[in-house]
Amino acid sequence: MTPDTNWDLAATAQRRDRFYAATQRMFVPFREPIVFRRGSMQYLWDSEGRKYIDLLGMNVCISVGHSHPKVVAAAMRQAETLTHSTTMFHHPVPAHFAEELAATLPGGSDGGVDWVAHFTSSGAEAVDLALTMARRYTGTPEVIALRSGYHGPTLGAQSVTGIAAFRHGPGLPGNVVFVAEPNRYRGVFGPDVGPYLDDIDRAIGSATSGRVAGMIVEPVQGYGGIVEMPPGYLRGAAERVRAAGGVLIADEVQAGFGRTGDHMWGFEADGVIPEIVVMAKGIGNGFPLGAVMAQRRIAEPMGDKFLFHTYGANPTSCAAGRAVLEVLREERLQENARRVGGALLTGLRDLARDHQGIGDVRGRGLMLAIELVRDRITREPDPETTAAVFEACRDQGLILSKSGPNRSVLRMVPPLCLLMEDVDAVTAGLDAAFRSVG
Repeated sequence: MTPDTNWDLAATAQRRDRFYAATQRMFVPFREPIVFRRGSMQYLWDSEGRKYIDLLGMNVCISVGHSHPKVVAAAMRQAETLTHSTTMFHHPVPAHFAEELAATLPGGSDGGVDWVAHFTSSGAEAVDLALTMARRYTGTPEVIALRSGYHGPTLGAQSVTGIAAFRHGPGLPGNVVFVAEPNRYRGVFGPDVGPYLDDIDRAIGSATSGRVAGMIVEPVQGYGGIVEMPPGYLRGAAERVRAAGGVLIADEVQAGFGRTGDHMWGFEADGVIPEIVVMAKGIGNGFPLGAVMAQRRIAEPMGDKFLFHTYGANPTSCAAGRAVLEVLREERLQENARRVGGALLTGLRDLARDHQGIGDVRGRGLMLAIELVRDRITREPDPETTAAVFEACRDQGLILSKSGPNRSVLRMVPPLCLLMEDVDAVTAGLDAAFRSVG
């Protein structure tokens, strides 16, 4: 018999407060709790029956739409026959999925680059494995990361996360050097790429041996505030890191799977091919799944060590992942992200003309942001107004997130099925939210 579920909002909040650990408190976004009971494609309904446009994709996990029928059906079919099997046994579903993922990467499936997969349960696990793989391949411990990057909550992933709010030291692993992020709006060296590449040179020079294991970069930073790496940065970073014996690790957990519109993977915008690609979140459309895709020559030195992730190649999650790739192709969601995201970006820029507190509007595809400032000249961050607008968006039926090192960015990463007809509702709701807070 299935246990009853009490959907009462107050009871749920009380139960959560009583039995959730302190680590969960920061992930209560609104002043008043909210319970979502149902989701369909880009929409959510709360326990009171109110409808919302989901501009958060439930933390970027929902890529092709809430409860997408094709993804749900694929997972259910697999769960009914065999719910779980570890990688110690052969199963065709994760094997096919590995082949299909390789084909999405530049040069994959006999295109000249030999990609191999290692499935994990989450992006943080995948980041940890990618760091281990790079260090094993190079025999060098030092890793370079960006000061406003976010890569996950495990100890290894925290060690390369620059945003202070996500770091829970002391005791984090060492051998990480942070460099300035090339933020064209508020970067410490201004908008030009050159000084940021020079900072990588300085980081390499500070390494004990003059060599590094690699550099991990989000092609478009997610929690960092939707900061896109400017043209030439990834290419320049790869050249410098490779010259020092290291590899480029692209963290595509948020930017991947067609979200940026122009490409399947964010790193493709700069014409560079990383040695290692980390993916998660949208890979399973809400099913727990992550992957490290690596060039075979990089992954091969790990072969003499026993390493596995119990749920990584779970056939039910991998069946969902295979369906995600099918839906992306069949429904042309990358193209939809480009078109709808472009229209939404235009609408957000129109809002900036009417609201002086908007300092910057940026992003690509369906990975967009509004940064709020107290003054457009000084660009002083305004987290208080950001929080107020964020709360007011809920009243307008919009779910998005606060982000950035200063919590002064409204981040929008909706399911890729967002429609053109939703754009007006989103911009009108944002306009009303801004006007309601003065």
